[in-house]
Amino acid sequence: MAEALVDVLWFIDGSEDEQMDPDDAVKVLEGVAHAIGALPDDQREELTALIGQMAAAETDPDRREFLEEFPEGFGLTTDAPDAP
Repeated sequence: MAEALVDVLWFIDGSEDEQMDPDDAVKVLEGVAHAIGALPDDQREELTALIGQMAAAETDPDRREFLEEFPEGFGLTTDAPDAP
């Protein structure tokens, strides 16, 4: 499930204006960040660990960077912003 979520968010984050309306993309990304930030601590920690494993195994440098920034950008860390 985590991998599917990341795939969708990676697509939205990297979408060009002709693929997806930028305002809609921001709304989706902010909504997901809010929902993830509201998870209980144990679920946020588990998701953070899964994302870390995905980042370690990723061979695409751009996607690896996205994964490494994911916890902070999507509200998994306590000091994270509300939007990516």
